[in-house]
Amino acid sequence: MTIEMERMDTLRTTLIQTELHWEDIAANLDMFDEKIENYASESHLIVLPEMFSTGFTMNAEALAEGMNGSAVTWLRNKAASRKCHITGSVIIREQECYFNRLIWATPEGGLHQYDKRHLFRYAGEEKVYHAGDQHLTIELNGWKIRPFICYDLRFPLWTRNFDNSYDVAIFIANWPEKRASHWKALLKARAIENQSYVIAVNRIGEDGNGFYYSGDSVIIDPTGKNLFHAAHTPCIHTAHLPYEHVAACRNTFPVWKDADRELVK
Repeated sequence: MTIEMERMDTLRTTLIQTELHWEDIAANLDMFDEKIENYASESHLIVLPEMFSTGFTMNAEALAEGMNGSAVTWLRNKAASRKCHITGSVIIREQECYFNRLIWATPEGGLHQYDKRHLFRYAGEEKVYHAGDQHLTIELNGWKIRPFICYDLRFPLWTRNFDNSYDVAIFIANWPEKRASHWKALLKARAIENQSYVIAVNRIGEDGNGFYYSGDSVIIDPTGKNLFHAAHTPCIHTAHLPYEHVAACRNTFPVWKDADRELVK
């Protein structure tokens, strides 16, 4: 039986909150390589921030790589060597278009992708990158996991969990501290309204544009309770998430059955 078909009751997930080297792919890959290799805990899944190889930059023409580039190759190799799934987003060039693309690497060498749906207009992201229009749902040890990127968090219709189509929502981000209160409130709301775990990984430190990031990476359970929170400091944290908790929430308080499907156009 394959690993995707057999559900394990506990999902071990590691998040990495860190500063990023501005627009320096090699330095970031070396940094994450060291962090992952020196961290002994075994995980089913490792989650990295948005644009983990460059920081959140509009300098796509200079920094974009193909799907065979160094960042994607590093993800594939690291997933294979650690025998786990690894995900984070990078700048990808494809047919003269640029994408803020989440890459999901599996230990068997497979790659899955999700292109950021909502491009951050305030920073002019929509002028540089192309938006995606497809969800990605990964089945890992029987858990259904759906990743999103940063600004997607503000759009509950896009993240709506109809018919319990996912058990865990992942949000990776470069979300500045000055809107950290929005980040924390919206993440809690997404967990409660979708009756799912939420794993959110943000960067810390100052980027090349002078924006400061507090991190505030969190893990939230389906009732809205914080299971983990870290701000202003680098951290590597592994959580053990029990499936029975999300199942019990949905069974005892089945609000998901009353979703307003007819209002969705």
